[in-house]
Amino acid sequence: MLRGYKGQVQVERGFRYLKDPQLLADSLYLQSKRRIMASLMIMTLCLLVYSALEWRIREGLQAQDLAFPDQKGNPTQRPTARWVFERFLGIHVLFQGQKRLVLNMKDRHKPIITVLGERYAQLYASQPP
Repeated sequence: MLRGYKGQVQVERGFRYLKDPQLLADSLYLQSKRRIMASLMIMTLCLLVYSALEWRIREGLQAQDLAFPDQKGNPTQRPTARWVFERFLGIHVLFQGQKRLVLNMKDRHKPIITVLGERYAQLYASQPP
């Protein structure tokens, strides 16, 4: 029971994310109970996916002995998914006919792509196999 109680911090951290002003969740105005419940269900599902991605990144970094730079530039094996998302902003894909060029890829992105697997490596490759 104590382990379950202590595990609530993960859930609380997720709901703290929902309250963040950058999320703009407070700008939603829903009147019907049905729409409120649907919105909460979607947000909860998004938190689940967000947490699963964060767990997968952290487990993969530790298993492969890789690191990702934190906000101070120090290598860490426990980055938050939010920080990873922010570091991936600015990556663009340019299509020229049949060619695809991924712009703004840096070496700092490679550990995350490696951890996430071959499908992600293909998505972020300029010349997919």
